[in-house]
Amino acid sequence: MKELVEGMKAPDFSGKDQSGNDISLQDLQGRKVILYFYPKDDTPGCTTESCNLRDNYRELIKKGFEVIGVSADSEKSHQRFIDKYDLPFNLVSDTGREILKAYGAWGLKKLYGKVYEGILRKTFIIDEEGVILKIINKVDTKNHTDQILDALEG
Repeated sequence: MKELVEGMKAPDFSGKDQSGNDISLQDLQGRKVILYFYPKDDTPGCTTESCNLRDNYRELIKKGFEVIGVSADSEKSHQRFIDKYDLPFNLVSDTGREILKAYGAWGLKKLYGKVYEGILRKTFIIDEEGVILKIINKVDTKNHTDQILDALEG
């Protein structure tokens, strides 16, 4: 599969959100999207990243963005995560890893010298036409919104 780069059309995806509703990139046509991939609900880094986006959600909405998180967790897990941290945006369940693979967010990771496959933390900023404006491969979980806004200005 070809690696995604800025300026390319973002792959369409379809999945279920925390409530079991269908959600796809095509449904979001005409809106700017922050699509962030994270390893696991309710873990320290993922919670920090999601809460940073939550805390700055109004600013992102004012700039016209729809925020969507994707992980391989179940819809039920996503709903618990949303409820626990009062997250105002949808989380898509990708238990089959199709979306993760389409966006290059599934791959080899290394931890303490051990190599294994897993979810790569990445964020894609997609314009109203479905074109990838920016890709953030090295996510700063504590300052992710600033990182997104800086990437757009840069």
